[in-house]
Amino acid sequence: MRGTDLLVDAFGRIKETVHSSVRGLSGEELAFRLDEDTNSITWLVWHLTRVQDDHVADAAGTSQVWSDDGWDRRFGLPFPAEETGYGHDADAVSAVRVPSGDLLTGYHDAVHERTLRYLSTLSDDDLDRVIDESWDPPVTLGVRLVSVINDDMQHAGQAGLLRGVVLRRRVR
Repeated sequence: MRGTDLLVDAFGRIKETVHSSVRGLSGEELAFRLDEDTNSITWLVWHLTRVQDDHVADAAGTSQVWSDDGWDRRFGLPFPAEETGYGHDADAVSAVRVPSGDLLTGYHDAVHERTLRYLSTLSDDDLDRVIDESWDPPVTLGVRLVSVINDDMQHAGQAGLLRGVVLRRRVR
């Protein structure tokens, strides 16, 4: 198995977790937060997708799906187009709302497809290419992609946990 095959599998698992986390939830349920200082499913899925879009586009030397395909306009968020959610405070988190999960999964699917297209162009040798010299040790493409997977999966898991809380609240 090639290293890029493992990356494709990992990104596919993130996509599955994203879809299962939002499936069948209303916009209000997606916006649910345990308290005012926590993230919602909407924010978590938007953020993890923005990070993947931003980092993969940077590594590939391309523009982002977010602005290329008009997702920034469809979401209509009160942030600059380059915003990914890093450092968001409670007010910014609450501003990330959607009418349904379709917007979240649509954007995620578009980013996932672009990610797979990029991965299909890579060889295992490409994964050893240094792409960021500002770290010690310098960051390779493979390390950056694994970092994105790690961050995305943590947030997708958080969204899944919140889904469970939302569903438990339905039956009360």
